[in-house]
Amino acid sequence: MEQFSWDWALSDLKSLHRGKVFSVFSCGGGSSMGYKRAGFDVIGNVEIDAKVNACYVENLRPMYNYCEDARVFALREDLPAELYDLDILDGSPPCTTFSMAGLREKSWGKVKKFAEGRASQRLDDLFFVFIDIVKKLKPKVCIAENVDGLVKGNALCYAEQILLAFREAGYSTQVFLLNSRFMDTPQKRKRVFFIANRMKYGPLSLQFNRPSIPFGDIRSRESGKPAGPLYKEILNSLSVKERPRSICEARKDGKSGGFTNPIVWDESVCPTITAKGLFFRGHDKTLFTKSDFIRVATFPRDYNFLSMNSQYICGMCVPPNMMAHIASQVWHQWLKIK
Repeated sequence: MEQFSWDWALSDLKSLHRGKVFSVFSCGGGSSMGYKRAGFDVIGNVEIDAKVNACYVENLRPMYNYCEDARVFALREDLPAELYDLDILDGSPPCTTFSMAGLREKSWGKVKKFAEGRASQRLDDLFFVFIDIVKKLKPKVCIAENVDGLVKGNALCYAEQILLAFREAGYSTQVFLLNSRFMDTPQKRKRVFFIANRMKYGPLSLQFNRPSIPFGDIRSRESGKPAGPLYKEILNSLSVKERPRSICEARKDGKSGGFTNPIVWDESVCPTITAKGLFFRGHDKTLFTKSDFIRVATFPRDYNFLSMNSQYICGMCVPPNMMAHIASQVWHQWLKIK
């Protein structure tokens, strides 16, 4: 099994020409950088958010870039021939409607303004837009990532429809629930991956057991910004032995606020990085630094965030190392065998 360091730079990337990849809902390029780390050539992307897309272009330099709604892209009749000869079509359809921390069923089928593109749109049907693009481009393999909430509770009906849609498109699909902490990523990030192929490959086996990386091994050595007065009081009230996982657990006033504000201790693995919220360093009671977010997300140390917040980009993206491991196995078990 290949290994991928959390400490790396864009200049380290070297193509092994393992295949051509195109990414839909690419965000800032987390998955694309993973494919590149695994030796693939990422030739282009689709991203609706202009500011996020600018980060993608600045760092990934795609040959084909489409800053538009995936629905618009799916209807294009002017696509280059190279996009009809892909080894992998990658996609991370926006997932906030399926997150266990979100509104879930209350938001399904509704049009509202989401962060993705700052446009009024439905998000729960975008997975099927992705499959429309699969039907159009007919890649050998497609890999679609989403929150694990998509395969829980009432959302299972969506997962079943996704599998049916892939089958009707001529693809055999496997579903994997993976945790990035076992994939050279210092972050507990559970995600579901739909991996489909039309080449009649045998079953794909994905079992990752790389050692977990505690926060203390990767955090930056400089202190972050100090906590605000309320949080500072809560943090300073902790005894040396106390290790609450969040501000909510640390509170001693009987109130419940702060559940989404984690406290990350040196001996623990960082929880899932979210696009918003306050992340505290347990050892010095300060906020995460930019370097902390970059390292926990396994982004390259020289990534240019332009005007975007590093936490937002890192929280929205697939960790590069997570995708690098998946892409590497797809190469070794499927694409390498002609």
